[in-house]
Amino acid sequence: MHTGGRLIAGSHNRNEFVLINAEENGRIKSVRELSGQICMICGDEIEVTVDGEPFVACNECAFPVCRPCYEYERKEGNQACPQCKTRYKRLKGSPRVEGDEEEDGDDDLDNEFDYDLDDMGQQAHSDSLFSGRLNTGRGSNTNISGANSEHGSPPLNPEIPLLTYGEEDPEISSDRHALIVPPYMNHGNRVHPMPYTDPSIPLQPRPMVPKKDIAVYGYGSVAWKDRMEEWKKRQSDKLQVVKHEGDNNDGSGSFGDDFDDPDLPMMDEGRQPLSRKLPIPSSKINPYRIIIVLRLVILGLFFHYRILHPVNDAYGLWLTSVICEIWFAVSWIMDQFPKWYPITRETYLDRLSLRYEKEGKPSQLASVDVFVSTVDPMKEPPLITANTVLSILAVDYPVDKVACYVSDDGAAMLTFEALSETSEFARKWVPFCKKYNIEPRAPEWYFGQKMDYLKNKVHPAFVRERRAMKRDYEEFKVRINSLVATAQKVPEDGWTMQDGTPWPGNDVRDHPGMIQVFLGHDGVRDVEGNELPRLVYVSREKRPGFDHHKKAGAMNSLVRAAAIITNAPYILNVDCDHYINNSKALREAMCFMMDPQLGKKICYVQFPQRFDGIDRHDRYSNRNVVFFDINMKGLDGLQGPIYVGTGCVFRRYALYGYDAPVKKKPPSKTCNCLPKWCCWCCGSRKKKNLNNKKDKKKKVKHSEASKQIHALENIEAGNEGAIVEKSSNLTQLKMEKRFGQSPVFVASTLLDNGGIPPGVSPASLLKEAIQVISCGYEDKTEWGKEVGWIYGSVTEDILTGFKMHCHGWRSVYCIPKRPAFKGSAPINLSDRLHQVLRWALGSVEIFFSKHCPIWYGYGGGLKLLERFSYINSVVYPWTSLPLIVYCTLPAICLLTGKFIVPEISNYASLVFMALFISIAATGILEMQWGGVGIDDWWRNEQFWVIGGASSHLFALFQGLLKVLAGVDTNFTVTSKAADDGEFSELYVFKWTSLLIPPMTLLIMNIVGVIVGVSDAINNGYDSWGPLFGRLFFALWVIIHLYPFLKGLLGKQDRMPTIVLVWSILLASILTLLWVRVNPFVSRDGPVLEICGLNCEDT
Repeated sequence: MHTGGRLIAGSHNRNEFVLINAEENGRIKSVRELSGQICMICGDEIEVTVDGEPFVACNECAFPVCRPCYEYERKEGNQACPQCKTRYKRLKGSPRVEGDEEEDGDDDLDNEFDYDLDDMGQQAHSDSLFSGRLNTGRGSNTNISGANSEHGSPPLNPEIPLLTYGEEDPEISSDRHALIVPPYMNHGNRVHPMPYTDPSIPLQPRPMVPKKDIAVYGYGSVAWKDRMEEWKKRQSDKLQVVKHEGDNNDGSGSFGDDFDDPDLPMMDEGRQPLSRKLPIPSSKINPYRIIIVLRLVILGLFFHYRILHPVNDAYGLWLTSVICEIWFAVSWIMDQFPKWYPITRETYLDRLSLRYEKEGKPSQLASVDVFVSTVDPMKEPPLITANTVLSILAVDYPVDKVACYVSDDGAAMLTFEALSETSEFARKWVPFCKKYNIEPRAPEWYFGQKMDYLKNKVHPAFVRERRAMKRDYEEFKVRINSLVATAQKVPEDGWTMQDGTPWPGNDVRDHPGMIQVFLGHDGVRDVEGNELPRLVYVSREKRPGFDHHKKAGAMNSLVRAAAIITNAPYILNVDCDHYINNSKALREAMCFMMDPQLGKKICYVQFPQRFDGIDRHDRYSNRNVVFFDINMKGLDGLQGPIYVGTGCVFRRYALYGYDAPVKKKPPSKTCNCLPKWCCWCCGSRKKKNLNNKKDKKKKVKHSEASKQIHALENIEAGNEGAIVEKSSNLTQLKMEKRFGQSPVFVASTLLDNGGIPPGVSPASLLKEAIQVISCGYEDKTEWGKEVGWIYGSVTEDILTGFKMHCHGWRSVYCIPKRPAFKGSAPINLSDRLHQVLRWALGSVEIFFSKHCPIWYGYGGGLKLLERFSYINSVVYPWTSLPLIVYCTLPAICLLTGKFIVPEISNYASLVFMALFISIAATGILEMQWGGVGIDDWWRNEQFWVIGGASSHLFALFQGLLKVLAGVDTNFTVTSKAADDGEFSELYVFKWTSLLIPPMTLLIMNIVGVIVGVSDAINNGYDSWGPLFGRLFFALWVIIHLYPFLKGLLGKQDRMPTIVLVWSILLASILTLLWVRVNPFVSRDGPVLEICGLNCEDT
């Protein structure tokens, strides 16, 4: 450290470091400039206390820790110094925590020196004189006379020499030395001259050179006050200190002189954690865990009884049912235990602003690239996509930090023209949203919401401007609808642009890459002259003979194109029908990503999916509330939620396939009670060698890319020579093999904080962007294998999140009070089943791939219970086989008169009742801590049976055909709801083969119930007892399929013809089967009995 000829004074143990300038009137610099030390936990500057001293947390080793981290470590951590492991003592101004009462003696630095009570009065008198002369108190300088009168001291002695600004005072004699008095009581270090020498004071004065004036040193002079005030002002610009209110003795509630009280907590909100975990209350979670354990025990007893008590006259039915029940039990375990540690989270947006948005300074919030993906404008209406884009452009975030990229994978000119219209309307819409702070900022849903739009609005011009904006939006809708009507009929020669140029995407399967920047920093401004976020249209190149990998390939093209143009360190991915419902959604995510303590290991922040336009009863469980409010909260307590394909903020660095940063472990403790050779004989060396081998394997497997980056960084730092040049070329080749042949993109991957690589001309950026979206760019690279969205499944979201978790990253589940995103869901039965079919097909593809979580990723960073969740997410389609068989058993039992359970005893009755009660109790407790209503829970149970009996079964067969026979299935885009009337799609019947299996099960069980009841009526009272179990079994299936039955019927006044035909056909087949079984007649012929009447006598 260069001192410039200045004196350095300090103490390593006390973390004191002072520069004394002999030339500039004692200029004292800030703590960081003086000592060069920052907090080793959060990286912020260590503040100076109110006494003018640097804050010292540990008196043993003086490990640099700021006060907020010290408070947090005492309250939430292990209460020990990270370096020397000494327990932190309570300092003045710190609240007590558990364990403080066990400390002996004083625990404050102010009591480091012992003073007699007799000497305290005289010292206080000297302090009062010093305060009155210099006016350097930490608050008002009142009560000076009070201090003097309290101690009975005379007024200020005029013979006391005054400290000056470097000019010698003739009244100062050489025998009066300046003393540095150690701190005591509620005062810090003070420097002032002693007016007299009193041998009764047990202090050891430290005299300065008598021949020099005190002001020459600049330490303890009157100028100290001015310098401290200037320093505090600079610090307040950096960090806004928030002081908690407290009542004075008079109960007035104002601060007053309480600012001088060191016991008053001084909390710096800008340096506090930006979020916190909120565990589920123990009163809710502990009974839930107890019930889970009890249910496991009951399951053991249940299978013990079932296996040891077979049904001899129906052995096949019994064995089939037991196999199905075992599968259901294993599936329940895989689904249940990842919910063992559910948590919720809370964010602090005000702290985020205090830390990264200082008044009068540019915002330090990180940039975000927002990706919107669309394919077919006929199934995904351009008006919906336009509303999503408008909500992004109007988000509550610095405009220079947001860029919106729209991926048009269908190369449709309709989408291009709609975006052009959207960019023009955004010039009016964005300033209107920000001026009046409206929510949501998607105009279709803002103007359509049924609520008082004047609530909390006080601006007199709001109503007038809202009416004008609504009129402008209606004109905008007309223009979009006109484009849609024009696009219905494609010209023979294809579409032509306004300048006469043929549209490059006329051939959807063979067209070049296209990029259009509609809005940007140097582009069009809004109507008020303000900048707008960047809006970019991207359509990747497509050529015959290339595998474009559907949505995953389009997302990877966006990752590369955005890295060339803006290269934001964070990426938000939304579907075209998921608009931003909460304008602060990006800030919510940044509370996790930019948290200096927790954010470094977070790969993505997942938001729950919420939907508009769903009927009140949610007949087909479109909201999926159980998954988003129960399962995802459980995963958040483990390693984080899975990625669900939309509403997710990614860390770009994690998308590049790098490992999560590894936390350095503290050195292991060694045993000093035994000699080293004893520990060596016990096998410590062998254990160490094994650990070293494991570490080497992990490093080779997971850290190859990280080594490449570090090597390239070292090369860029200025290493020279032939060896360095050879290493540079080798590393560059490895990076190009991983990321492709674009040097600009490779350079952008090395920028941790994003931004454009230095030395790149803006003119070459678009050329590079076109290159990285070409169809052959990914050849012989790791895109889709280790980098970006992972290929190999139509549900690329599960694979991508799974790979990140295997690299040691963790994810976060954020549920703001106002839903961050809202979208549209298919409320029609057929569309809903097709959507579930696509999800299940993706899971089957993952099951047969090398990335199957059953055997992939061991030795990485994936936790056990998190692996259970991923296994369950790819295995659940296989449950359709035992589910369909199990739902068929009731009808077979009713038609044949057999049953899967023998005549049960009292013990069996208790076991069955306990099992049903535990199932119900588990569901009730889940609804309680998850905040889910019983209607949503029951709809989820019903659709689990409907989807398992239809979509999951077809997905299983399609997946087997693709893997074994190579028969690929086309990706079907789910139709988005249009404005055709409220819930109009709910009653539309669309025939599909997915309806056949559940319809067959429904008719079979209905016919079985009719046959069983008829048999009981014919056979008399004794047959009703055995019938009860079979009827309960069949009614369980029918009740679960009831929403499917309502979907088949459509509206109440009609029934589709195809349903009527299938019903008659299946009913006829089952009736013939029943006649063939003939349960009313014994196979040995009719039984003849003597009636008891003597007919011959008559």
